[in-house]
Amino acid sequence: MATEEAPSVDLITLTRHVLSDQLRLGASATGDLTLLLTAIQVTSKFIATNVRKARLINLVGLAGETNVQGEEQKKLDVLSNDIMVNALRASRKTAVLISEEIEDAIIIEEPYKGAYCVVFDPLDGSSNIDAGVNIGTIFGIYKVKPGSKGTVEDVLRPGNEMVAAGYTMYGSSANLVLSTGHGVNGYTLDASLGEFILTHPNVRPLVASPALVLTSRRFKSQQEARYTPSMKEIRCTSILQ
Repeated sequence: MATEEAPSVDLITLTRHVLSDQLRLGASATGDLTLLLTAIQVTSKFIATNVRKARLINLVGLAGETNVQGEEQKKLDVLSNDIMVNALRASRKTAVLISEEIEDAIIIEEPYKGAYCVVFDPLDGSSNIDAGVNIGTIFGIYKVKPGSKGTVEDVLRPGNEMVAAGYTMYGSSANLVLSTGHGVNGYTLDASLGEFILTHPNVRPLVASPALVLTSRRFKSQQEARYTPSMKEIRCTSILQ
């Protein structure tokens, strides 16, 4: 007769995991990035709660505005953006905030100014909100350039200069995936504890897996897609497990 595996009594939370990474860096770590990531996980918890209650508290539907992409904003778009901007500003660790929902960059003033810039989409896939399909928060973090006081130029840089990046997906569960440049880890929100728990450590790509083809444009028909010489393809030969 099969026996059930006993639940773990050594839970590794996102905060604990990030603090462990900080300790490994020794004296060179200031703790500022740890505090910033803590602010981001708090926003993810807050947004996850509102996503689940959206229908009950009248957060489903259009807000009557458009974002910088020309897309109609949903009520949850606006709320999620306000949650994230306020939390990041209050952390006192950011200098510049770039949101998909706001046309202009937010330059943080003293005494709240910090040493990091955060670019984010507070609620990607918001057109799926009314259908109950997964949506998520996407974020990337840059460090302000030496000598800079924090301007838009600090985020107009290649992605490989980010110090951290990740996303939180809201669906049947809330999952946060994060990389600080040393591997990728996945965490699942335990609503009863109010904590993101490490459930997918050291996520690695599968070496042998079917290729995915992502096209850079939409086509009117399958025939056009098949025979258009100018079609650009991005082949992904691995899928995250």
